[in-house]
Amino acid sequence: MATNLSTFNTATSQEVFAKAKHLMPGGVSSPVRAFKSVGGEPIVFDRVNGAYAWDIDGNKYIDYIGSWGPAIVGHSHPEVIEALHKALEKGTSFGAPCVLENQLAEMVIEAVPSVEMVRFVNSGTEACMSVLRLMRAFTGRDKIIKFEGCYHGHADMFLVKAGSGVATLGLPDSPGVPKSTTANTLTAPYNDLEAVKKLFAENPDQISGVIIEPVVGNAGCIVPKDGFLQGLKDLCKANGALLVFDEVMTGFRLSYGGAQARFGVTPDLTTMGKVIGGGLPVGAYGGRKDIMSMVAPAGPMYQAGTLSGNPLAMTAGIKTMEILKREGSYEYLEQITKKLAEGMLAIAHETGHAATGNIVGAMFGIFFTSQQVYDYEDAKTSDTAKFAKFHRGMLEHGVYLAPSQFEAGFTSLAHTDADVEATLAATRTVLSQIPA
Repeated sequence: MATNLSTFNTATSQEVFAKAKHLMPGGVSSPVRAFKSVGGEPIVFDRVNGAYAWDIDGNKYIDYIGSWGPAIVGHSHPEVIEALHKALEKGTSFGAPCVLENQLAEMVIEAVPSVEMVRFVNSGTEACMSVLRLMRAFTGRDKIIKFEGCYHGHADMFLVKAGSGVATLGLPDSPGVPKSTTANTLTAPYNDLEAVKKLFAENPDQISGVIIEPVVGNAGCIVPKDGFLQGLKDLCKANGALLVFDEVMTGFRLSYGGAQARFGVTPDLTTMGKVIGGGLPVGAYGGRKDIMSMVAPAGPMYQAGTLSGNPLAMTAGIKTMEILKREGSYEYLEQITKKLAEGMLAIAHETGHAATGNIVGAMFGIFFTSQQVYDYEDAKTSDTAKFAKFHRGMLEHGVYLAPSQFEAGFTSLAHTDADVEATLAATRTVLSQIPA
């Protein structure tokens, strides 16, 4: 049973957050958590388990953020926790090789079509920053192509027409990023092959590669049109550039082999994170052996990290992937996600609201707009004021959704039909109270 509106109270959260604003910029460690785009103040979590979260006021929520993606088997899965307890007894960080790195690397290489070698890092941002350097080192070229609304972490080169927190705060880019740094970043609308062709034509033999979220998760959830990903691969091959799939969000969430296995398009390089750490900080990048052999100490491209491959993150990732590999896991994720998102859209329409959505694997996005969303510009036609009211209403009825119209939602193996039914009941109540 989720939070009841009559008992909903966030006094302690408000008190803690008020103090936090004097201790940390905006009171948070990552901007979107501050609820800037939905109004009100964030709730402060106390604990999580399965499909649920509890705040410090005792309110219970059905959680569709899942720590922004990693909790695909559910929060605090008992098998993951047990494995971590055993690992803790041996130490939290070695700063030296450990057999767990080999084990998780073998699992990633076996699962992800593009990956022949892998390097572990500590975050998705670090993975994307590193793969950018690798693209340039391998090709000897400086320019890259990214897509409007796609977010690849907060490294300078990527904060050009990024989505997610940047869109949430209404900032086109970020102060502190030199123009000389972003001069080599070219952008195109997502799902627009002709725009990419034009960029290659205008910059012959200068583009090192194309990086893309194969399913956009940082402008809501936006899926590729038929032939778009394959078209990118063909263009990169024809122009001597590398294709990089940023699967930090989609990796092991759309299928066991990620978006590339689901859509049948194999990039040259892949970045990963979230799920492969099972809830602990982790990132990774990998790809063809000839490209990855450029990375130090095998090759001249330098990248390092003290906590990379630490035993706790490796342990949580291994156990999470073991659980995901069990029969029926992805069929269940697909079914529960479809039931949830299709149900929410149907209720929106029944209550007179313009709404559309995208659903793929264990990701979904609901947009308050009448037009189908194929790119970031389409996503921006959404009624963000209405979304803010919807978000607050759902929170008061015990459903925790991402506090931004421009973020994907996530389901997990821990979500049940009863959770979905409760969510849909809350959706109907809330949308019935919001003017169409």
